[in-house]
Amino acid sequence: MEISGLVSAIAIGIVIGVLGRLVIPGRQHIGFLWTILVGIVAALVGTAIAAGFGVADTKGIDWIELALQIALAALGVGALDRFKARR
Repeated sequence: MEISGLVSAIAIGIVIGVLGRLVIPGRQHIGFLWTILVGIVAALVGTAIAAGFGVADTKGIDWIELALQIALAALGVGALDRFKARR
């Protein structure tokens, strides 16, 4: 992965993490850095899953890939919030 790909993954991860956090109702007890990390992981895993299904490279906006990434970020934020709440 090149530097430009890494920088864009971080930028997209921030947006995906915030969108994933907004999808979950209520207040989450995790910090902004955790949200960014979950978003970056969700963006990378969502892209890999979309590529596996063959929907990662389409003309225009990849809505299916974006929906996968946001869903994964919401799951990740929810799981991390539950883990942190138990501690």
